[in-house]
Amino acid sequence: MRRVVVTGAGTINALGGDWRTFLAGLTDGRSGIGPVTLFDTSDHRCRIAGEVPRATLPHPELRHPPTARRLSRSDVFAIHAATEAIREAGLEARELGGAGLVLGATVGGMLHAEEVAFRHLSAPTARVRPRDVAGFPVWATAHVLAQELRLHGPRLTVSTACTSSAIALALAADMIRTGRCPIVLAGGSDSLCRTTFAGFNALQALDPEPCRPFDRDRHGLTLGEGAAVLVLEDADHARARGAAPWAALAGCGLTTDAYHMTAPRPDGAAAIAAFRTALAASGTPPNAVDYINAHGTGTPANDVVETRIIKAVLGAHASHVPISSTKSMIGHCLGSAGAIEALTSVLALRHDLVPPTLRLAQADPQCDLDYVPGASRHRSLGTVVSNSYGFGGTNSSLVFARTT
Repeated sequence: MRRVVVTGAGTINALGGDWRTFLAGLTDGRSGIGPVTLFDTSDHRCRIAGEVPRATLPHPELRHPPTARRLSRSDVFAIHAATEAIREAGLEARELGGAGLVLGATVGGMLHAEEVAFRHLSAPTARVRPRDVAGFPVWATAHVLAQELRLHGPRLTVSTACTSSAIALALAADMIRTGRCPIVLAGGSDSLCRTTFAGFNALQALDPEPCRPFDRDRHGLTLGEGAAVLVLEDADHARARGAAPWAALAGCGLTTDAYHMTAPRPDGAAAIAAFRTALAASGTPPNAVDYINAHGTGTPANDVVETRIIKAVLGAHASHVPISSTKSMIGHCLGSAGAIEALTSVLALRHDLVPPTLRLAQADPQCDLDYVPGASRHRSLGTVVSNSYGFGGTNSSLVFARTT
C-alpha cells in the first residue's frame, strides 16, 4: 500500500493570507472574527464573521485571462491557496499535468450570483450576461483551478456541508494509495454570502458574539470563510524528486449518522466508528494520539456529543490529550473548514504546537476534557487527529503523523 504524505500547503483565512501568517495567529491565539463588511447585516441578530480582510485578498495573475472576468471570491481564495501550496511543495508546472484535484465547497459563486440577482431586481430589463452566472455552480471553483494550473488528472468536487474538504482529503489520499495518480491537490474553498448568513441566522445557530466552543455559556457558531489546499503525494514519488514531507496522512475514516438533517446523533455512534476506522487504518493505538483538532463549533449539541465521541474512542487517555477548536479563531468556514483544520493539524505536528480554544472561560460540565483554553502550548507531537462533522450526519476523521 502506497504511503501518502503532505509536501506543501497554502491557505487564506481571517488570520492571514499564507500559512506562515496563519501559524503565527495560531501560536499567538489571535482572533480573526469581526464585523461583516461584505454585505449589510443590520437586519440580523448576528453581525460578525471570520471574514478575510480586504488587504489580504490577492489579485491573481491568470494564465487564462478570460477567466478573470468571472472569478468568484471562492475562486480567488482557491487559486491563492493552491499557488502557495505548489510553491511550497517545490513543484514545477511540468510536474502537474497528471495531478488530480479534489476540492470541497458548499457556496461556490453564490456571493456574486446574489449581486447579479439584486442588480436584475432593481433593473429588470438589464441584460444578464453568461459570465455573470458562469461562476455560480459549486463545481466552478475546481474547474477554474484545474484550468489555471493545467491539471489533467481526475477532478472532483465534494459538497457534504461542513465535512466537504475533509472528505476531499480522504478521497485524494485514496487516489494516491490506489495508484491513480502520484500527486493530488486537495482542500476546500468557500466564501461568505448573504444566503448562508441569513439561513444560519434564521436557524438561530449563530452567536451574536464570537463563538465559545465547549464553554458553559456558548450560544452557537460563528461563520467564516477562506481556503486551504494541501499537496498530497505518494511518498516514493516525493522522495524521488527530493521533496521533504511535512507530515503523513496516515489514516482516514468516513461514516454517516443517517439520523437528522442538522443535529448530531446523540450517542455519536457513527462518528465513533469514523474515528476508530481512521486510527486502525493508520495503525495508531488510541493512547498514541497526542492532539485532536476538534470540530468544535460552539453549538450546545455538537460540543457535548463530540466530547462523548472522544471519550468513547480514547477511553482513559482522553483526559490526557489536548483538544482545541480552530473555529474559535477564524469561524466556521463551511466547505473549507475541514481543509483549514487539517492544515492546522499539519502545522501543529511540524512546529510542536497545540493551538488554543479562545473565549473558553468556564467549561460546560459535560465538556470536561482539556480544551486548551486561552493560550497555545508547545508540546512534542507525533500523531494528530482532525475531526469534522457535517449537516446531514457526515463524519470524517483524519490522522496525521510525523515523518522521519
